[in-house]
Amino acid sequence: MKLAAMIKKMCPTDSELSIPAKNCYRMVILGSSKVGKTAIVSRFLTGRFEDAYTPTIEDFHRKFYSIRGEVYQLDILDTSGNHPFPAMRRLSILTGDVFILVFSLDNRDSFEEVQRLRQQILDTKSCLKNKTKENVDVPLVICGNKGDRDFYREVDQREIEQLVGDDPQRCAYFEISAKKNSSLDQMFRALFAMAKLPSEMSPDLHRKVSVQYCDVLHKKALRNKKLLRAGSGGGDPGDAFGIVAPFARRPSVHSDLMYIREKASAGSQAKDKERCVIS
Repeated sequence: MKLAAMIKKMCPTDSELSIPAKNCYRMVILGSSKVGKTAIVSRFLTGRFEDAYTPTIEDFHRKFYSIRGEVYQLDILDTSGNHPFPAMRRLSILTGDVFILVFSLDNRDSFEEVQRLRQQILDTKSCLKNKTKENVDVPLVICGNKGDRDFYREVDQREIEQLVGDDPQRCAYFEISAKKNSSLDQMFRALFAMAKLPSEMSPDLHRKVSVQYCDVLHKKALRNKKLLRAGSGGGDPGDAFGIVAPFARRPSVHSDLMYIREKASAGSQAKDKERCVIS
């Protein structure tokens, strides 16, 4: 317990970092059981692959970044493949900003589940944003996982192309192997580009900082911001770094609802500004 308390003390709280709502995002990973969702999250956070399978009920992670004078927060929600609570699944979708839908190339049922999930995301987000499903903008990638295995392919390439469509800015498809770490970096870069987030959020484009140096995160971001304002070139993209927050807890339902409200409010303010510029 003493070590845990020390680590918590070293790592600044969200309020100390003062991260604006516009720099806070949530990545939600959805798909059937045993398709590799948790393995993808593990690769994203630690670069490691865990061979042993442990069923996921719901795992929550948080990562902080310092990128070109700005501090960002990315929450990662690794969901259950069984979705026993439909209301919680809907809340996860409502709070999600970017989505990864995962199926296994040798499991047709998991592909059909991804089809249903994509439709559910579009339906839910269109209701939230008061738009039609055709016009709602949801950064989303679909992953066919387990490409490293010798298998009988159960999903035809044409079916995947039909699901994804012909607009890579709205949805993209990647055949990956979480085990061999193939095509994951390209997938993350594409996802963050869709969401207009810094490319440095991708695991291969920033330095990983251990928890012992967590207090540097805020200080360095402030220093870089001052240099940028002074025109001193303090925002070198190569200086981007990130840290996985220890002991991250899934926010309460009330916090999630407030998060949705803040995001909706930030979006409407941005649209108002855009209208003023156009007019």
